[in-house]
Amino acid sequence: MAGNLTTAELDAAIETGEIDTVIVAFPDAQGRLVGKRVGGRFWRDVVLPHGAEACNYLLSVDVDLNTVDGYAMSGWEQGYGDMVLRPDVATLRRLPWQPGTALVLADLGWEEGDAVAPSPRSILNAQRERLAGSGLVAYAGTELEFLVFDDSFRDAWAKKYAGLTAATDYNVDYNLLATTRLEPLLRDIRLGMEGAGMYCEGVKGECNLGQQEIAFRYAEARETADNHTIYKNGAKEIADSHGKSLTFMAKFNEREGNSCHIHLSVRGEDGSATMAGDGPHGFSPFMEHWIAGILATLRDFTLLYAPTINSYKRFAKGSFAPTGVAWGIDNRTCALRVVGHGSSLRVENRVPGGDVNPYLAISAIIAGGLYGVQNALPLPAPLSGNAYDSDVEHLPTTLREAAQLFAESAVAREAFGDEVVEHYLNQARIEVEAYDAAVTDWERIRGFERL
Repeated sequence: MAGNLTTAELDAAIETGEIDTVIVAFPDAQGRLVGKRVGGRFWRDVVLPHGAEACNYLLSVDVDLNTVDGYAMSGWEQGYGDMVLRPDVATLRRLPWQPGTALVLADLGWEEGDAVAPSPRSILNAQRERLAGSGLVAYAGTELEFLVFDDSFRDAWAKKYAGLTAATDYNVDYNLLATTRLEPLLRDIRLGMEGAGMYCEGVKGECNLGQQEIAFRYAEARETADNHTIYKNGAKEIADSHGKSLTFMAKFNEREGNSCHIHLSVRGEDGSATMAGDGPHGFSPFMEHWIAGILATLRDFTLLYAPTINSYKRFAKGSFAPTGVAWGIDNRTCALRVVGHGSSLRVENRVPGGDVNPYLAISAIIAGGLYGVQNALPLPAPLSGNAYDSDVEHLPTTLREAAQLFAESAVAREAFGDEVVEHYLNQARIEVEAYDAAVTDWERIRGFERL
């Protein structure tokens, strides 16, 4: 793709002065892009051959970057040492919206050489390796929605994110007229991502005020997670340059939330289809067990699909966000929607919202599918009606409940390991404790005068 760089191409661009800055970045535990900017010559002479360093607290802080207790990998008693950022040169690319800048993603390791297990990229690498052991490759696409506001990020912050002006005035789902006024911003995002090596399919309006979705072509699972994270960060930077702001939070207000439906299929290493077959619905036995496994682990793994307090506000009846543990053929009321035919046959997981860490969610889908395949789980009949009104099991309704299910899940511990499970349980504990301690506007409005 245009925008992708080889190390030789980057060296040449540095030599001519076309590129003078290289961002060395990685996804943190919340799925945010973090790292450092280094000079072009320093990249070539030091970082490329030897890597870079960053404090290990970057995987062990809360959303506000506060140091918090309870993490095994770092803390005050351990001195908050360094992790090694090992550049994955296959991810080298230009960032057209930042002059003279290239970006590379890094895998995190310890000085001794071992991978940092709780790193999101390490977690997904482990699940990819499990698939590779059976000669399989996962392909994924993420459908990430966001809300656009005419206020800048700094103005929105100053207003405490209240009273913002949405970029559209009414439901603009598939609406071409009202979304035209957003096109200067949306076009810059699309072209920027194309220039950063991504395959942009297009953009459409969504239901909430100012809500949009920019779609990208599916790719190998880790590539999709990488692109998702770069796009999410880049879209905010481009919006900022337009004097606007946008949010991917799962539920900004009482209207429709921001979803991140994840489509995932599995193929042989030679590209052969493994999900299509001669069974009911055109499924192979592999596909039947795969869906059954994702379904069976949906509640246990919800923490990885819905990682914040706000995530659970999105699960509302009749909202196109799922509430029931069910699967169906092209049924948008179900948590798992099966679409496509033949080589395009795939499962759409509708549980994640815009706040999801894509590495963790894709890892959960793969781990769930493998659990079903390895145990030959039978596939229940598809739900053909309205899942909101059915008597199926429901997804957890709070982060606290999801964390409890994750903590008690033998499947999670076997698939991810105790170190990873305990790391993300502690992240959930910190989030719940912070929320429990907060006094909200809702409480003040209800209680200041009237109680």
